[in-house]
Amino acid sequence: MRRYIRHPSDIPIEYRITRSEPGRRNCLKDICPGGLCFQTHDALLRGCVIQITIPVREPPFEATGTIVWCRRTNGHYQVGVQFADENTEFSVRMVEQVCQIHHYQHEVLEKEGRFLSAEEAATEWVAKYARDFPA
Repeated sequence: MRRYIRHPSDIPIEYRITRSEPGRRNCLKDICPGGLCFQTHDALLRGCVIQITIPVREPPFEATGTIVWCRRTNGHYQVGVQFADENTEFSVRMVEQVCQIHHYQHEVLEKEGRFLSAEEAATEWVAKYARDFPA
């Protein structure tokens, strides 16, 4: 059994390796203690500093990390990013919960035809899934 809830694969993530390059948009794959994993079409170098943006709220969540691994899988690359401090890790976990609730809100609308406000979606999601969400 997994220790952590998998992220919905449709959560957007933007990344930038250098300040001068334009940001690239891909999908977040997973969040775990100390970092995250996302997929991209480009191989990224281990050890590079990376700026991550997850635009699921205003203002968007931003963090800096280090690329700790990059693996080719099925025609794309999975990239592991480690964050430098616990405050960033805690913030990412909060963003993960926001992403899960946002995804739940859309899933309920699609499958059940029920529109939930952000507050209603959060309340239902917490009642159903918070106990399984890692501390």
